[in-house]
Amino acid sequence: MFAGASLDENSGAFCELKANFFRLILTKAELLALTPADFDFEAETVRINKSYQRLKGEDVITSPKTRKGNRTIKMPKFLCEEMQDCLKMYYDLKDCDRLFPVSKHYLFSEMDRGCKAMGVKRIRIHDLRHSHVSLLIDMGFTALAIGNRVGHEAEKITYRYAHLFPSVQTEMANRLDMERDAKGGGNDVRESNGQTGALEK
Repeated sequence: MFAGASLDENSGAFCELKANFFRLILTKAELLALTPADFDFEAETVRINKSYQRLKGEDVITSPKTRKGNRTIKMPKFLCEEMQDCLKMYYDLKDCDRLFPVSKHYLFSEMDRGCKAMGVKRIRIHDLRHSHVSLLIDMGFTALAIGNRVGHEAEKITYRYAHLFPSVQTEMANRLDMERDAKGGGNDVRESNGQTGALEK
């Protein structure tokens, strides 16, 4: 495992790194199953193809629950750099070793500790995932694109976050109005109706 790891699991850098991975919309089980072999820094991607569970006192790695759960996610450049710096701080780290050798309970405790330190209301770890989906919706990405990133079908994203999409729908309607006005669509329709009426007479 992580023999002689020099990166303190309670350090700010380690906690921030885990928080950044949650922004990739990983689940807790996906995060805790990550290994160095999952990263392709040239392509700036991370492969999600397994899930971590603690069963009967033993660590168990399983496949994702659904077909959509198997996916490759494009990482922002800052996270690629953070991840490479993190890997340099370990020695004797094998490609198959878990990158975050902690439990889900540890993550819950760290979230509580962080919220108390910041003086903010306690939130669940999964809320970070919801926040990121909401951010992507606000940035204008489609349910299909977000679903591919999060590992869900587009229909599930649309249903769960339907209340956040109206602003996008309004922008769509406004742009359709602008497109119609720019091409004189209204006049074309009226002229067409007038011609039809003349023919009918």
